[in-house]
This record gives sequence, C-alpha cells and structure tokens, in this order.
Amino acid sequence: MARGVRLMQKVSSTRTFARIAPHVVPAMDRAVHRLTRGRVLLSARMLPGLVLTVPGARSGQPRTTPLACMPEGGADGSWILVGSNFGRTGHPAWTANLLARPDAAVVNWKGRDIPVRATLLQGEERAAVWQVALAFWPPYATYQARVDREIRLFRVELREGA
Repeated sequence: MARGVRLMQKVSSTRTFARIAPHVVPAMDRAVHRLTRGRVLLSARMLPGLVLTVPGARSGQPRTTPLACMPEGGADGSWILVGSNFGRTGHPAWTANLLARPDAAVVNWKGRDIPVRATLLQGEERAAVWQVALAFWPPYATYQARVDREIRLFRVELREGA
C-alpha cells in the first residue's frame, strides 16, 4: 500500500477531519468536476469516485454530491456507496434522497452520466459488503465506532431500459 494512502487513512480517521472534510472536500470536488467537464474528481486520487445526482427527498430539486465509491463489475457495472458521513452522527442527506427516489438517480462515472437504480443493502448482504468496504477503506470502521446509527450501504446499478 502506498505511503500516501496510509497517511490519508490515518488523517481521515480523525475527528478534526470529520468536522472539516464535509465542508471542503465536496466543494472542491464539485468545482473541479465542473471545470473539467466531469473528467476529474480530486478525491478520486485516493479512492474511486463518482458524482451522484438524485432529486431531493423533500424538494424534488436535483442534488449533486461527489462520493467515494467501490466499483463492482465492468465499466458500467454497479457501485457501492457508503453513507459514512465522515463519521458524523447523522445520515448524509444523499442517503435519504436515494431512499425516497431510488429509481431517479444518475451517476457521473469518468465523465459519463449513467441512469441508475439504488438499493439499500440489509441483512446478510449488507454484512458481507461491509466487510469488503472495511478492507477497501479501513477508516470506515472508525466512522462506525463513532456513531450509534448503522452506516447505510447502497448498491447503485444501471437502470433497466436506460
């Protein structure tokens, strides 16, 4: 494992990072993503990343969020999204939006918009994917230990007929 990745894992596990990162990382990612027409996400230098757009659960207005992801399958396979919220107490808003409108999401993956359907993982399937997530990015264990809520895991995959 690269030294930079180990350092980033250590830094991202701190409470200071959890306070600052939710305000800084998504804003930088959105700006760079827009400027490069979807070709670059800064945070994807450490972890694979995509940009999720889903209508707001209450407003219905499109909400766009850069997220780390765990790709599954081929180029247009599926992705696992982890609602860690950097180890903060509440679920991130994008998870409520996916719960409310699972068939209305679009991911921008490497500059391509892909219509997807989201599924909240539960039970044994969630437990198995959680273990993969912990191997993929160990700080998720620190995030889970900080909060009373169960971190939501979603699988997003190409929407049928899209």
